[in-house]
Amino acid sequence: MSATKEEIVAFMALEFPQTKCRVEAVGDDSSTLSHDIGIEELRPGGTVSGPVLMSIADVALYVAILGKIGIVPLTVTTSLTINFLNKPSAKARIIAECTLLKVGRTLIVGEVSLYSEGSNDLVAHVVGTYSVPPKHD
Repeated sequence: MSATKEEIVAFMALEFPQTKCRVEAVGDDSSTLSHDIGIEELRPGGTVSGPVLMSIADVALYVAILGKIGIVPLTVTTSLTINFLNKPSAKARIIAECTLLKVGRTLIVGEVSLYSEGSNDLVAHVVGTYSVPPKHD
C-alpha cells in the first residue's frame, strides 16, 4: 500500500502546517523536496543553518517512506546522521533527493543528498533510519 504525492502533500499540510519543505516528487522508493532559503534559514557567516539541512533531509525520508508504505503517521525517526560537505548557497533553494535503501517490516533505511539549486556540488549527505509501528489486525 503506497501513497501518492497528492495524498502526502494533503497529509503534510494537515499534520505539519509549519513545514517550509515542498514535496516536488514521490517515487516508489524515493522523494525529491525543496526548501526556500531566506534570512530566517541563515546562520552567522551567511550560510544555511545545519538544522534547516537536517530538517529537509528528515522530511524527505519521511515522504519517501509514506510514498512506499502509505500514510502511517507514527512512523518515526530513530537515527539521522549528516555529513556537511560544502557550503550551501544563501541565495538558492535547497534540493533534497532521497532514496530508500532497505525497506523492512519494522525499520526503513534511506539516504538523502542535499544540493543548492543550480549546483551539482553535494552540500550534505544524510543517512537515516525510521521505525514503522507494528500493524494491529
